[in-house]
Amino acid sequence: MKRVEFDSEEVVFQWGNLMKTRALSTALLACALSACVTAPAPVDSRNSALTQGNVQMNLKVGETTKAQVLDVFGAPNITTRDASGSEVWSFQRHARVSQSNSSSNFWTVLLLGGGSSASGFSETSRTMTMIIKFDSKDIVSDFRTRSSDF
Repeated sequence: MKRVEFDSEEVVFQWGNLMKTRALSTALLACALSACVTAPAPVDSRNSALTQGNVQMNLKVGETTKAQVLDVFGAPNITTRDASGSEVWSFQRHARVSQSNSSSNFWTVLLLGGGSSASGFSETSRTMTMIIKFDSKDIVSDFRTRSSDF
Protein backbone atom coordinates (compact mmCIF):
# COMPACT_ATOMS: atom_id res chain seq x y z
CA MET A 1 0.00 0.00 0.00
CA LYS A 2 1.31 3.38 -1.01
CA ARG A 3 0.91 6.34 1.27
CA VAL A 4 0.15 9.78 -0.20
CA GLU A 5 0.90 12.89 1.76
CA PHE A 6 -0.40 16.32 1.05
CA ASP A 7 -0.02 19.68 2.46
CA SER A 8 -3.36 20.87 3.90
CA GLU A 9 -2.74 24.43 2.69
CA GLU A 10 -2.27 23.14 -0.88
CA VAL A 11 -5.58 21.21 -0.72
CA VAL A 12 -7.44 24.26 0.58
CA PHE A 13 -5.87 26.41 -2.16
CA GLN A 14 -6.86 23.93 -4.88
CA TRP A 15 -10.40 23.61 -3.46
CA GLY A 16 -10.72 27.41 -3.41
CA ASN A 17 -9.59 27.64 -7.05
CA LEU A 18 -12.10 24.95 -8.02
CA MET A 19 -14.94 26.84 -6.30
CA LYS A 20 -13.91 30.13 -7.95
CA THR A 21 -13.82 28.40 -11.34
CA ARG A 22 -17.28 26.90 -10.80
CA ALA A 23 -18.72 30.22 -9.64
CA LEU A 24 -17.24 32.01 -12.63
CA SER A 25 -18.49 29.39 -15.09
CA THR A 26 -21.98 29.50 -13.51
CA ALA A 27 -22.06 33.28 -13.81
CA LEU A 28 -20.94 33.13 -17.45
CA LEU A 29 -23.58 30.49 -18.21
CA ALA A 30 -26.27 32.64 -16.60
CA CYS A 31 -25.19 35.65 -18.68
CA ALA A 32 -25.17 33.58 -21.85
CA LEU A 33 -28.64 32.21 -21.18
CA SER A 34 -30.07 35.61 -20.31
CA ALA A 35 -28.79 36.91 -23.64
CA CYS A 36 -31.02 34.31 -25.34
CA VAL A 37 -34.16 35.85 -23.86
CA THR A 38 -35.78 38.21 -26.32
CA ALA A 39 -37.28 41.48 -25.24
CA PRO A 40 -40.96 42.05 -25.96
CA ALA A 41 -41.60 43.42 -29.40
CA PRO A 42 -42.11 47.18 -29.49
CA VAL A 43 -45.56 48.49 -30.15
CA ASP A 44 -46.12 48.82 -33.87
CA SER A 45 -46.58 52.49 -34.70
CA ARG A 46 -49.82 51.62 -36.47
CA ASN A 47 -51.21 50.16 -33.23
CA SER A 48 -50.83 53.54 -31.57
CA ALA A 49 -52.12 55.51 -34.59
CA LEU A 50 -55.75 55.16 -33.54
CA THR A 51 -56.25 58.62 -32.11
CA GLN A 52 -59.02 61.12 -32.72
CA GLY A 53 -56.59 63.39 -34.58
CA ASN A 54 -55.36 60.62 -36.91
CA VAL A 55 -58.92 59.55 -37.65
CA GLN A 56 -59.91 63.10 -38.60
CA MET A 57 -56.79 63.61 -40.72
CA ASN A 58 -56.83 60.28 -42.56
CA LEU A 59 -60.45 59.18 -43.02
CA LYS A 60 -62.52 60.95 -45.66
CA VAL A 61 -65.93 59.59 -46.58
CA GLY A 62 -66.06 58.83 -50.34
CA GLU A 63 -62.23 59.09 -50.72
CA THR A 64 -60.26 56.80 -48.38
CA THR A 65 -59.70 53.23 -49.61
CA LYS A 66 -59.33 49.97 -47.65
CA ALA A 67 -55.63 49.88 -48.54
CA GLN A 68 -55.13 53.37 -47.10
CA VAL A 69 -56.98 52.40 -43.91
CA LEU A 70 -54.76 49.31 -43.54
CA ASP A 71 -51.65 51.39 -44.12
CA VAL A 72 -52.55 53.99 -41.49
CA PHE A 73 -54.32 51.94 -38.80
CA GLY A 74 -53.18 48.36 -39.39
CA ALA A 75 -55.46 45.34 -39.44
CA PRO A 76 -58.93 45.63 -37.88
CA ASN A 77 -59.90 43.62 -34.81
CA ILE A 78 -63.16 42.45 -36.40
CA THR A 79 -64.50 42.40 -39.97
CA THR A 80 -68.20 41.78 -40.61
CA ARG A 81 -70.97 42.58 -43.06
CA ASP A 82 -74.08 44.58 -42.17
CA ALA A 83 -77.66 43.82 -43.22
CA SER A 84 -77.19 45.54 -46.59
CA GLY A 85 -74.03 43.52 -47.34
CA SER A 86 -71.53 46.35 -46.80
CA GLU A 87 -68.22 45.39 -45.20
CA VAL A 88 -67.68 46.81 -41.71
CA TRP A 89 -64.31 46.97 -39.93
CA SER A 90 -63.97 47.49 -36.19
CA PHE A 91 -60.82 48.73 -34.51
CA GLN A 92 -60.28 48.87 -30.79
CA ARG A 93 -57.17 49.99 -28.94
CA HIS A 94 -56.49 50.11 -25.22
CA ALA A 95 -53.91 52.18 -23.39
CA ARG A 96 -53.02 52.46 -19.73
CA VAL A 97 -51.04 55.36 -18.34
CA SER A 98 -49.51 55.17 -14.87
CA GLN A 99 -48.00 58.14 -13.10
CA SER A 100 -46.45 58.50 -9.68
CA ASN A 101 -44.98 61.49 -7.95
CA SER A 102 -43.65 62.44 -4.58
CA SER A 103 -42.41 65.57 -2.92
CA SER A 104 -40.94 66.43 0.42
CA ASN A 105 -39.95 69.57 2.27
CA PHE A 106 -37.67 69.78 5.25
CA TRP A 107 -36.22 72.67 7.20
CA THR A 108 -33.97 72.88 10.21
CA VAL A 109 -33.23 75.68 12.64
CA LEU A 110 -30.41 74.69 14.97
CA LEU A 111 -31.73 71.57 16.70
CA LEU A 112 -35.38 72.11 15.90
CA GLY A 113 -36.75 70.90 12.60
CA GLY A 114 -39.85 70.16 10.69
CA GLY A 115 -40.78 68.29 7.61
CA SER A 116 -43.56 67.18 5.32
CA SER A 117 -43.89 64.74 2.51
CA ALA A 118 -46.50 63.75 -0.02
CA SER A 119 -46.74 61.05 -2.61
CA GLY A 120 -49.30 59.99 -5.15
CA PHE A 121 -50.05 57.44 -7.80
CA SER A 122 -52.61 57.60 -10.57
CA GLU A 123 -53.55 55.24 -13.36
CA THR A 124 -55.84 55.95 -16.27
CA SER A 125 -57.15 53.56 -18.87
CA ARG A 126 -58.38 54.67 -22.27
CA THR A 127 -60.25 52.71 -24.91
CA MET A 128 -60.70 53.98 -28.45
CA THR A 129 -63.16 52.25 -30.79
CA MET A 130 -63.56 53.01 -34.49
CA ILE A 131 -66.09 51.42 -36.85
CA ILE A 132 -65.66 51.94 -40.60
CA LYS A 133 -68.21 51.00 -43.26
CA PHE A 134 -67.08 50.46 -46.87
CA ASP A 135 -69.12 50.67 -50.07
CA SER A 136 -69.03 48.15 -52.93
CA LYS A 137 -65.89 49.83 -54.39
CA ASP A 138 -63.97 49.43 -51.07
CA ILE A 139 -64.17 53.16 -50.32
CA VAL A 140 -65.11 54.48 -46.85
CA SER A 141 -68.84 55.25 -46.85
CA ASP A 142 -69.21 56.02 -43.13
CA PHE A 143 -67.26 55.84 -39.88
CA ARG A 144 -67.78 56.45 -36.18
CA THR A 145 -65.35 56.72 -33.26
CA ARG A 146 -65.78 56.59 -29.52
CA SER A 147 -63.26 56.96 -26.76
CA SER A 148 -63.70 56.38 -23.07
CA ASP A 149 -61.45 57.08 -20.12
CA PHE A 150 -61.71 55.29 -16.82
